[in-house]
Amino acid sequence: MFEKVLIANRGEIALRVQRACRELGIKSVAIYSEADKDAKYVKLADESVCIGPAKSAMSYLHIPSIIAAAEITNAQAIHPGYGFLSENAEFAKRVEGSGFIFIGPRSDAIAAMGDKVKAKEAMILAGVPVVPGSDGELPLNNNEVIRIAKKVGYPVIIKAVSGGGGRGMRVVYEESELIKALEITRSEAQSGFGNPAVYMEKYLENPRHIEVQILADEYGNVIHLGERDCSMQRRHQKVIEEAPAPGISAKIRKEIGNVCIKACKLIKYRGAGTFEFLYENGRFYFIEMNTRVQVEHTITEMITGIDIVKEQLYIASGEKLRYRQADIEFKGHAIQCRVNAEDPFTFVPSPGKIEQCHFAGGNGVRIDSHVYAGYTVPPYYDSMIAKLIVHSENRKEAINRMKGVLLETSFSGIKTNIPLHLEMLNEAGFCEGARSIHYLENYLKNK
Repeated sequence: MFEKVLIANRGEIALRVQRACRELGIKSVAIYSEADKDAKYVKLADESVCIGPAKSAMSYLHIPSIIAAAEITNAQAIHPGYGFLSENAEFAKRVEGSGFIFIGPRSDAIAAMGDKVKAKEAMILAGVPVVPGSDGELPLNNNEVIRIAKKVGYPVIIKAVSGGGGRGMRVVYEESELIKALEITRSEAQSGFGNPAVYMEKYLENPRHIEVQILADEYGNVIHLGERDCSMQRRHQKVIEEAPAPGISAKIRKEIGNVCIKACKLIKYRGAGTFEFLYENGRFYFIEMNTRVQVEHTITEMITGIDIVKEQLYIASGEKLRYRQADIEFKGHAIQCRVNAEDPFTFVPSPGKIEQCHFAGGNGVRIDSHVYAGYTVPPYYDSMIAKLIVHSENRKEAINRMKGVLLETSFSGIKTNIPLHLEMLNEAGFCEGARSIHYLENYLKNK
């Protein structure tokens, strides 16, 4: 096992990785921007290094500074967390080339899955069901694009090849909108990802977002840890997640899990990863693979009892998987609410000083957060300040437990989206379960 790991991230995930390191007797190195000098994980780390000013491009996205921090602290490995450089193949390659271990997949696997077209092609070879669409990148000939859209059938969705996180995509309902949407998406893809390439898929009208968590070692051993339902979304950003997904039987779970295992073996995947699917009318359609730990990994940990971040560390250090598929048991139901520093209904960010804060506790309650009373939420980064997670015997009890947690949790000095979470958990449609990815958007629109 490693003696020292540098955590190339910030916020709650930096603290989450730090905790896993501490439990395994690994020293942690925190990196931070000037805006994060007072962060909890910086104070709790064994060592910390300032890598630049607040702007991400000059700190958390600046590869030379991160590698230099690893060099001067004699770290052996780098954990990228999620977001920032976590799915950047060039970063992983440069980490490997600098003599450090990247705690995640090999750089070639990240590159293959990061290119959505190549990922889709790989999944087709592995027998994973995919959404009907264009055969690769859309051509520059507009007439050919129109022909492809007619063949796929409206509505269609245009996506950036290098996109992710809900960015770089646009839905088109009729031919008259197609070319303008194509040009806008290409422009967004170029500015957001440095690659203007886009592709097209059939736009499913009312799918759910179901994802499957996997763990794989470098010896070809792969297991799945079941599925999560992440359908409660706003602008393709997840708000509430739960595991297991309502209405997914043990038989279906086994079938789709085995498909994901087969795909991992085919691409020689290593580490933690997530297969994301759209699920409609009893069928799964692959959309992308995330080659990192997910924000919502917590709910899978709650129903399986497996610490996914620890397993990342074991796998990266060269150990074989410590579990077989037969060892995995799914117990109870877990829900996660993402608490953001923002107005709960206009979604305007609300950075600033947290004057007071109180988190709930109790049986089956987990809080993943880096904030505290007196902490100033900076305006430069993602607005998520906490993840509230509950686990109970069944979904109904988990919903009721989460309501209590939301009522007990309070902040002053900033606004949060807790009122929205409470409203949704009291909403009849959500409580019935198995709602589509458009449910929350439509609810807010009608409200």
